[in-house]
Order: sequence, then C-alpha cells, then structure tokens
Amino acid sequence: MAPETATSETPATAIPATATSETPEAARFGTTPAGEAVDRYLLSNGRLRVGVLTLGAIIQSIELPDGTDVVLGLPTVADYLTRSRYFGAVVGRYGNRIAGGRFTLDGREHRLPLNNNGHSLHGGLTGFDKRIWRAEADGGRSVRLSLVSADGEEGYPGTLTASVAYTLTDRDELRIDYRATTDAPTVLNLTNHSYVNLAGAGDVLGHVVTIEADHYLPVDEGKIPLPGAPAPVAGTPYDFTRPVAVGARLEGCYDHCYALRPGGMMRVEEPVSGRAMEVTTSEPGVQFYTGHMLDGVATPYGRHAGLCLETQHFPDSPNRPDYPSTVLRPGEEYASTTTYRFTV
Repeated sequence: MAPETATSETPATAIPATATSETPEAARFGTTPAGEAVDRYLLSNGRLRVGVLTLGAIIQSIELPDGTDVVLGLPTVADYLTRSRYFGAVVGRYGNRIAGGRFTLDGREHRLPLNNNGHSLHGGLTGFDKRIWRAEADGGRSVRLSLVSADGEEGYPGTLTASVAYTLTDRDELRIDYRATTDAPTVLNLTNHSYVNLAGAGDVLGHVVTIEADHYLPVDEGKIPLPGAPAPVAGTPYDFTRPVAVGARLEGCYDHCYALRPGGMMRVEEPVSGRAMEVTTSEPGVQFYTGHMLDGVATPYGRHAGLCLETQHFPDSPNRPDYPSTVLRPGEEYASTTTYRFTV
C-alpha cells in the first residue's frame, strides 16, 4: 500500500551497487541521490503479484487475487531512504538489537554504531535495508538478490556474501530463501521487515493472530532480553497459542520475540474480509511487532497501520551463549527459509 503523498527534503545516501539489473522483467523505480538505479521486479503466479525493489531487497507490494495490496509500501526511493521504518526490507547484518552495540567473538570485542537508545538495531546506521542489491530474475515467479558486505562494514567482522530469493509457488506462497557465506568469523541474523495489513487499509487491531510459541523473551526498557531463560506465555498477555485479536490486550502494543515450537506456525486473519496469512520458518524465533511506534508524521502511516512477523534468531544472541548461536564461520553456509501463504 503506497501512500500518494510523501516527500523528502534530506535524502540519505544508499551504498552503490557493483552492478545493476537490466533484464526485461525489471522496471526502473527511481534513482538514489548518488545516481544509482533502483529497479522494481514484478513477480506473478497468475493470482498473487509481488513487487520487489533492488533497494534493500524490499517487498514493496503483495497483491492478492482480489486486488488488495496487503503490505505497507512507499512510492519513491527518497521516501524509502528518509520516511521508512524498514518497510518491507531485508535487515542485517544483524536484525533486531545488540546490547550496547558491542559483542565479543573469539576473544575480540567488536563495536557497532548505536542507533537505537544506546543499542545497535537492524545492522546499524547503513544496514542492508539501505544497500542496492544485485538482482537476477528466474522467469516471472522468482528473483534472487545478492550483495557483498565488506569486512568492518558497520563494525562487523568478515567479508560477507549474502543473497535472498523471493519465489511465488503454485500454493499461493511467497517463499523467502536466505543464504550467506563469510571469509572470517562473524555474526548474522537476517529477516524481512514487511508490515502486513490484510484489510488493505485502516489499523490491524482487529486482526486475529496465532503464534505457536509457548515462551517469549521478556525485555528491559531498551528492548534487550532480560537474563534467564525465555518465560512461559501461559497466563500472560503474551499468549497467542490460541487466536487472539491484536487489540484485545496491551492496547495492541507488542514488540517481543517469541521462541517458536519446532515447526511452529503463525497465522493472521482479518475477520471482515476473510483474508488470512500463514507463516512457517526454519528460524527459532519471531519478533511480533504491531506498528504502534508508527506516527503518521515521520512516516506516512499511522499507529497500528501494519504488523510484522520478523522470523529470526533471538535479539542480542552474540552476547547470550545460552541462546541459539548466530555465529557464521568460513566454510559454513547460512541458510534460512520463511514462507508466507495467503488465502482469500
């Protein structure tokens, strides 16, 4: 859902790509202030249509068979560089927060830019959401985007080669496959930050959510997980093991990571239209965020305009040896898959 009015007076600068796509499947979406081309790929399986940008590997639109666009999108490159809250982007090198912007790996401390209340969030000041990715189309249903993140970029060690492939299936699924390798030990946690609104407009407080997770991560005021094991959701407002309307608890204000059951699924339904989305992932967790920090001023979308299910490893894992590891070493391949299935 791209709003019609959005302007930018102080655009940021995206990191230039080493190459851009000129394939027939791509249309020019715009250019960065540095003059780099941003292309838009339109994927279709005959029912779903998905728009993908080379800027940030952004999912700009997901149009269902009834014509409803169910993700928050923006109309220009300048808007994405200045008015976005990671709308539709792949965030990295580390999605979510790292406490104090520092971690120790193999006895060496690494310091990251602080961009969120004294912590590092979503890769820092110029994360993967602001990078121009190189695209390769595979027919009309799939596009693979890749980038190279240099050793020391945003404080992270190792030269990382990463890719994300978006594919539409015959089952009306959008499958996201992440892959990455490194030439030196590093930490990595990739996710997509799409905001979903199955009504196509208004807020998501009436959306009914199910998350197959028996535990969640309590956090401090900086959204950093508290010491100790994940806490049971039973008997708390964080229990979504059975369907619950977003606005029924905590005034709909959620921004927490859930420890998913093995093979755990998430489901979102909009009762009025009957549109639904099911999410499965190979990741151990999901950050459930209800868009309550959107303000309609710095971004063109208002409070609760969309919700996010950011499949990922746990926040601050590089500083928490008790959490599943996010360390990637030379000779290993990072591989992660998340699938969104839509029904109308």
